Amino acid sequence: METDVHALRSLAQTYFDAAYEMDAGKFASIFHPSSSVTKVGDDGDVSVTPIATWLAAVRNMTAPKQQGLERHDQIISVDVEGDLAVLKLKLQIPPRYFTDMLSCLKANGAWKIAQKVMTSKT
Repeated sequence: METDVHALRSLAQTYFDAAYEMDAGKFASIFHPSSSVTKVGDDGDVSVTPIATWLAAVRNMTAPKQQGLERHDQIISVDVEGDLAVLKLKLQIPPRYFTDMLSCLKANGAWKIAQKVMTSKT
């Protein structure tokens, strides 16, 4: 289990780096191709975006790193149960502050994000 927690913390660090750099390739390396991003949309309804669509949007975003903004990344929790794990993370991409819950599955010996559920505030 300690090895899994270490691997998941490494995955979280890659996630934080990808968000700071807005690096779609880094994100793609840790998300399963069938994953999606779920949030409450501006209209108040649940919005589910396939990962390929979300990654395309990331490619058009300006990175916090390019803007010279400080990082504020935090792993809140890592919960592992066999080949299932949930990571709770906090990060900021100014002016928004995000809380992300990443459902991860260990398939073929590697942890991948299967589902990202997020919320944000300014």
